[in-house]
Amino acid sequence: MIFPLRDSIPHIHRPYATWGLICVTALIFIWQETLTGIDGRRVITTLGVVPLHLTDTLAAQDNPWGGSGYLSLLSYTFLHGSWWHLLSNMWYLFIFGDNIEDIMGPVRFVVFYLLCGAIAVLIHVFANAASPLPVVGASGAVSGVLGAYFLLYPHSRVTSFIFFLILRIPATVFLGGWFLLQLFSGFSGRSEGIAWWAHLGGFVAGLVLVPLFRSSRALPSELPPGGPPPPPSDPSDPWAGLRSK
Repeated sequence: MIFPLRDSIPHIHRPYATWGLICVTALIFIWQETLTGIDGRRVITTLGVVPLHLTDTLAAQDNPWGGSGYLSLLSYTFLHGSWWHLLSNMWYLFIFGDNIEDIMGPVRFVVFYLLCGAIAVLIHVFANAASPLPVVGASGAVSGVLGAYFLLYPHSRVTSFIFFLILRIPATVFLGGWFLLQLFSGFSGRSEGIAWWAHLGGFVAGLVLVPLFRSSRALPSELPPGGPPPPPSDPSDPWAGLRSK
């Protein structure tokens, strides 16, 4: 088992969008938990993405709950199948999302997050066009955040729980290993109810889309000890020479 505990890059700006996405997603899942039986299945089928309903018009028409329209490419991101599914996705977003929001700003970050999620699930649909199983979860969108982090913060270190050990490893190793695991799982045909191709698609989308969403906000490098850095506009900023441009 490999799980991130924290990263070495402090955020400069308060990550309001990241916190907001976590809160909204958690509240929606709590609402899901109040639904039972047919109501719960209806929500998953109509707001989740069913590949067959997007690739086969007749199949979508036969769905008694109205099919899975293109709005589901966004709505599926906010639904989850279990508490562990929710907590793992939101923890990754909490660890890595604030630093991506730092260099995009909150509005651009939310658009980036949702777009990565939409692209991720479209890749899953392409790879599983005949699947009648609904896809839910923020994994694709979060994978986009991981792809952006991999590109922008190669100097970071991720403190991780790895098979009963706590190790501080380079972000490129942690995220590169994560990507290779998804790739192996996707090609090996391991399903286990996990949308491996959505993870891969989201990660690549994050890599590709970063240049389009970067703002003029400062991108921090690994900082020396001594507390959080001052605001990027501070002329006395002792970390100015260390920041990536």
